[in-house]
Amino acid sequence: MVGVIRYRLDVLEALKTAGWSTYRLGSKGEKVIGERTIQVLREGRPVSFEILARLCRLLHCQPGDILEYVPGEDERQPGHHQDAADA
Repeated sequence: MVGVIRYRLDVLEALKTAGWSTYRLGSKGEKVIGERTIQVLREGRPVSFEILARLCRLLHCQPGDILEYVPGEDERQPGHHQDAADA
């Protein structure tokens, strides 16, 4: 099984803590992130690099603070080594 990239934190909760309610994010005046993207974040689905960059700007962080790589089952086995050519 291949590893996955997932959210390290609840992005919408982190935004709320930083003063960005979902209303403010999607409001006509500030429209930082659209309603569709807010729903994507609620569902834990991936976003574009552009949206990831906006999230980093709003949260004053790096992508690694938002996302993490979780190795797959086969990668957790002792002695497993995957070359870049295998990827």
